[in-house]
Amino acid sequence: MNRWLVNKIVQSPNCNERKLPVSMVVLHYTGMKSADEALERMCDPAAEVSAHYMIDEEGVVTSLVPEDKRAWHAGRSYWRGVTDVNSASIGIELVNPGHEWGYRPFPEPQMDALLPLLADIMDRHDIPRANVVGHSDIAPTRKLDPGEYFDWARLGDLGLALEIPPAKMNLFYDNPGAFYLALERFGYDIADGRAAVSAFQRRWRPEIIDGVIDGEIGGILFELLLERDTGRAR
Repeated sequence: MNRWLVNKIVQSPNCNERKLPVSMVVLHYTGMKSADEALERMCDPAAEVSAHYMIDEEGVVTSLVPEDKRAWHAGRSYWRGVTDVNSASIGIELVNPGHEWGYRPFPEPQMDALLPLLADIMDRHDIPRANVVGHSDIAPTRKLDPGEYFDWARLGDLGLALEIPPAKMNLFYDNPGAFYLALERFGYDIADGRAAVSAFQRRWRPEIIDGVIDGEIGGILFELLLERDTGRAR
């Protein structure tokens, strides 16, 4: 932890030992009515949830779990072959009421606090851009966060996540199964195909999130896989 980037330390008991080295960052929204409510829940042993960091809407960064410990933020999840995402990741919660309580854009002070924290974590743990993901990417059947208002494009422009590639062509795969296999190859759990497509849309083409495969998202996925094959989507 870089103490210059953290404003408060509130120790959560909800953690245990890692079983894997850190290779990912998972971004969440708290999905609760207030920052205080979210903080209380993440420190409640009965809740059995936590994260390494929480950033409120004023940009205050609170450390909850040391990075060498396994925080309980991802739940049942999957990314690029990893099923114990909690062991392999740093979890960052962004205070936002979420879709249940009045989802809204993430304010500038919050983003301004996130960017240097994320850059520092990625640098210290040598985390590839492709492994900076949202909760919905790793748990598409259960989660929507950080959601369509989160500024992934800004992270991509700064090298803190993969850039969102333009669809250079409308690409219609031969059948839905071919698209799902390509989606799995990129990293997603495709056990529920429609949920996986919605998660992909929410991240890479948030203007339309309907779970329906179309030529535009086919083209975007093709560009992402091209980058992965050339080693740029790292």
